[in-house]
Amino acid sequence: MKVNVQTLAGDAKAGDVTLDDAVFGVEPRADILHRVVTWQLSNRRGMARAARERSDVNRTGKKFGKQKGGGTARHGDRRAPIFIGGGKAHGPRARLFTLGLNKKVRALGLKMALSSKVAGGNLIVLDNLDVAEGKTKLLHEQLGKLGSGKTTLFIDGEALNVGFARASGNLGHVNLLPAAGANVYDIMRHETLVLTRAAVEKLEARFNG
Repeated sequence: MKVNVQTLAGDAKAGDVTLDDAVFGVEPRADILHRVVTWQLSNRRGMARAARERSDVNRTGKKFGKQKGGGTARHGDRRAPIFIGGGKAHGPRARLFTLGLNKKVRALGLKMALSSKVAGGNLIVLDNLDVAEGKTKLLHEQLGKLGSGKTTLFIDGEALNVGFARASGNLGHVNLLPAAGANVYDIMRHETLVLTRAAVEKLEARFNG
């Protein structure tokens, strides 16, 4: 399919680009997208930290008082959870939350995420991301003309445009990624997806190479 290529200023057309239907024309499936997003978020979590239990506390195991006649409870040693510095009773254990997912499913999920933006009319292709002097005010005005949504994800080619990265740093509704960092979660959580010509080439080469 052919898509018009715009400039960042939004006031001119810079030709068109043909999108590969094998990458941008896949019918989206909610179950596949859900599996990939769940896999991403699970692998993002850090490992649960374990608490020291009674056997992990380095304190004496000697009985510190008589069994009877002391007027207190019958404690065995200072490692008991009832004492300050003692082990925690039934504390959390170390746990990993990472999941595995087939590479074909992950690739299919990314194709479906890209295709969903095309089908919903929320994909914009730009010639480049050049911003004069990296000015945030200028970029904000250009985005207004471009007609992007409330949240916008820009995906560039192999390397990020330094001027655009500097200009968009203070815009909370704009995020920037290289083509290698394109992922289902970030694409789906933004209203509008903006690709450069270089990003389109890299994404198609990623699946067809």
